[in-house]
Amino acid sequence: MSTYVVTGGCGFIGSYVIKQLLKSKDKDLFIYNIDKMGIGSSEENIPEDSRVQTHFMDIANGDAWRLHMADPLDFISRDVNYVIHLAAESHVDRSIDNPLSFVDSNLKGTANVLELVRKHRARMVHVSTDEVYGHLQKDDPPFTEESPLAPRSPYSATKAGSDLLVQSYIETFGIDASITRCCNNYGPRQGDEKLIPTVIRSLANGNKVPVYGTGENIREWIHAEDHAKAILQVLIGGGEQIYNIPGSLTCSNVQLIQKIIKEIDPNLHKTTSLA
Repeated sequence: MSTYVVTGGCGFIGSYVIKQLLKSKDKDLFIYNIDKMGIGSSEENIPEDSRVQTHFMDIANGDAWRLHMADPLDFISRDVNYVIHLAAESHVDRSIDNPLSFVDSNLKGTANVLELVRKHRARMVHVSTDEVYGHLQKDDPPFTEESPLAPRSPYSATKAGSDLLVQSYIETFGIDASITRCCNNYGPRQGDEKLIPTVIRSLANGNKVPVYGTGENIREWIHAEDHAKAILQVLIGGGEQIYNIPGSLTCSNVQLIQKIIKEIDPNLHKTTSLA
């Protein structure tokens, strides 16, 4: 039996990862789903499957994490083979309002997960973001795995820091881990604070559509289900430290908003204004 630990499994992307695991060829598996039920997580995302055991806890709380690890009757009572680390604070605006919560969750939380990986000698995928590279301008070439880190918010800076922690554990302790850096995700169950749900909600309520900055930043987009499939490919077959996961759509935020407006109602673009 293969044993998996998925952090953030009640969240948007994490729930797709667990769904894909349950559909995989590895039928004899067991999944520890660990989630603190922060913004973006929902109990509705927990599958009704005996192979999934969900625990509500904050991985950044070192004492609680060690307490559970020390209890042989609790959720880390099995030898862990794989760890998929998705749990993170992940919204730019909130990171500006409360940067220290992002430091605590994204750095301390990742350090605690790395200690679990080191103890069990598990294979790990650390799920990061292409925002650690900064922003693309209109005529810039796409990011590559060799692009320098240039985070521009407390969110992306703490994700870059967590990536460096993973790399340090690879080099110092020899853990078996890969880092994935994905573009923007979309799909059902996405948190209300994200761009696409915000645009749709604003249009439905007849409000101005909010735009971050000038709206000219270029972003790639991928469906969360495709992202989940890519994560599992890296988990089982990956050997490199870093994998960028590209999307199927590349456009500026303003162009994306215009696409959504036209998809909902081609006549809306005549009356909709951006904030």
